[in-house]
Amino acid sequence: MAKAKYGRSLPRKSSTPSSTLVFALLLLLSVVVLILLALGIVSLPSSNTDSPHQVHDLNSIVHNTVHRVDVGQKRGQQWVELLSWEPRAFVYHNFLSKEECEYLIKLAAPRMEKSQVVDEETGKSKDSRVRTSSGTFLARGRDKIIRTIEQRIADFTFIPVDHGEGLQILHYEVGQKYEPHFDYFLEDYSTVNGGQRIATVLMYLSDVEEGGETVFPSAKGNISAVPYWNELSKCGKEGLSVKPNRGDALLFWSMKPDASLDPLSLHGGCPVIKGDKWSATKWIRVSEYHS
Repeated sequence: MAKAKYGRSLPRKSSTPSSTLVFALLLLLSVVVLILLALGIVSLPSSNTDSPHQVHDLNSIVHNTVHRVDVGQKRGQQWVELLSWEPRAFVYHNFLSKEECEYLIKLAAPRMEKSQVVDEETGKSKDSRVRTSSGTFLARGRDKIIRTIEQRIADFTFIPVDHGEGLQILHYEVGQKYEPHFDYFLEDYSTVNGGQRIATVLMYLSDVEEGGETVFPSAKGNISAVPYWNELSKCGKEGLSVKPNRGDALLFWSMKPDASLDPLSLHGGCPVIKGDKWSATKWIRVSEYHS
């Protein structure tokens, strides 16, 4: 009987299910990456080696529309600019509409009085050459427009409305200023009602032709990297500065995330050189504040 001949064994085929699974996972990953790129959640590294990103590059801007334009309000494009991490400071462009700015000025103008400072020994207000502006306070929740603004501040800061003091409206004429100071308290009697001041929202109600910048003299980073450096006054170039533009809101934190006071939050108002400056300030407390 003839022996059966056995041919060479055929090579084994690779596992088709495993190859298909790997291919499907790679395809799914590619789709996810494309979606993230399209949404702007991730970005590809820049090939520009001439200007590498710096940790403290103050020209780095985060575009983020936090609020939609209110019905009947003429507000420009709204976006948030990261100004500094040391201290933590952000500028919300077009936070207020032109009409809101004019309303606050009109409401406060007849009630303006010379600004005062807190006496550290008594806790009472007193006159001082440190602060030469005029101002007045508007009660929290005074009317619908103010309540709308206060709620917008709460949404921006993620801190409830009842943690905020009433709005303070300030007016600086030519030559008037506010020397560098802290918004937090160094004495206990000022923190009895509402606790320590954790943050400040400073809203600019008017444009200023020259001067009037808000300056952080102790801020870390490249202070000259701001795009408006050449437009700043001499005082404005003595630290990290913000030019007062009508409708913009500056948020800075007087306390660090670990709840310690931040000495880098030292700030002041440069003298107005040309024009005048109107602003509205909201101080925010750690706990509920009862005015």
